[in-house]
Amino acid sequence: MQSKTKAAKRTVDVVLTVLLLFLMAYQVTGDVLHEWLGIAMTVTLIVHHVLNRGFYKSLFKGEFSPYRIAMTAVNTLLLISFCMTAVSGMAMSGHAVPFMYGLIDVMTARTMHLAFSYWSFILMGVHIGLHMRAMTAALDGTGRIVFKAVFVVLAAVGLWLFIRSGIVNYILFRTHFAFLDYETAKWLIILENLAMLIFWAFVGYIISELTHKHRDSRGAV
Repeated sequence: MQSKTKAAKRTVDVVLTVLLLFLMAYQVTGDVLHEWLGIAMTVTLIVHHVLNRGFYKSLFKGEFSPYRIAMTAVNTLLLISFCMTAVSGMAMSGHAVPFMYGLIDVMTARTMHLAFSYWSFILMGVHIGLHMRAMTAALDGTGRIVFKAVFVVLAAVGLWLFIRSGIVNYILFRTHFAFLDYETAKWLIILENLAMLIFWAFVGYIISELTHKHRDSRGAV
């Protein structure tokens, strides 16, 4: 039973990541598909939280190590960000849930949706990175070196793309529209989004390493 639950969690995690990459590529999906992918993301997130309800049951139990504090903070902010993204997106919907259109002033909703969607993207990457240490625990010495080298290179590319894209203006609520690239090949746009996600996963991985080192330096097992 536990193995089936674990497999279900992994499957949902993969689906969430793929949906996120395509949701952040509006120029690839277009308006209608973007909205329905958003609905699929919302439903999948609900399933994800049901499967991981144990996290919430144990939220105020046990010792709060630096790693657990970081994970709890990121998960909480990610949940809030996802909720704000979903609500603001539905308030602009013209296809999937048109009856919710105007729930929030449309211009306000556009600014919120743009900012919180990228915050969700960033926090999702950090969330993945916080789990990366456990996911790569089985690697031997050589495998770990190769993994870190590839990880650093891809993260550097992702950082360059992130800075170049002007996303900082979006997450600071400075604009209600995004400058989208319709000339680059669609498959390349997805890969660029993946590279940026990898950069934030790298940030999460570094946080994980630092918080575990802090724990180990105190003599914890």
